[in-house]
Amino acid sequence: MERKVALLGDSIRLYGYGKVVPKLLKKKATVFQPKENCKFAKNLLRMIFDLQEELKGCEVIHFNCGLWDVANIVGDGALFSTDEEYVQNVLRIAATLQKITPKVIFATTTPVHPDYPHNKNTDIDRFNALVVPKLREMGVQINDLNSLVAQDVAGNICEDKIHLTIKGAERCAKQVAEFIEAAL
Repeated sequence: MERKVALLGDSIRLYGYGKVVPKLLKKKATVFQPKENCKFAKNLLRMIFDLQEELKGCEVIHFNCGLWDVANIVGDGALFSTDEEYVQNVLRIAATLQKITPKVIFATTTPVHPDYPHNKNTDIDRFNALVVPKLREMGVQINDLNSLVAQDVAGNICEDKIHLTIKGAERCAKQVAEFIEAAL
């Protein structure tokens, strides 16, 4: 029987590491991932309901979210999600995924270029710091993509100041694949 894993997440997955991971895991597992951007945490939680059939049989599920949650997208100074909403939704995502497989991996929210107008790295770091210890308590593995990308923001983040460059996507994909392989 062929092994199956899943990648769920926002555009960092969709246009970034999600394009590379299936090639890296080709001989080890089939990779399912939605064609849609899972966007913010509450949207991902909702999408899991729609993806129930596709997620059946997954041995490992790797997910990320946060850039939408931490964004000031309407220009009023308020983040799209409050700290409490983000933590609650991510914990619900993890608990829901753990009903499918005990092997759940959360990727920390990646940094943005310091000049990006809609997100601040201080907010991203706060959201990561709030949710990571609680996920660890639940037995969720933590893939620290934030630290990986932060090592070389200029090389990993493209000119739009939020998404991954080809090099950044490859670096993240390598680390994602390593985490998934270790969990298989």
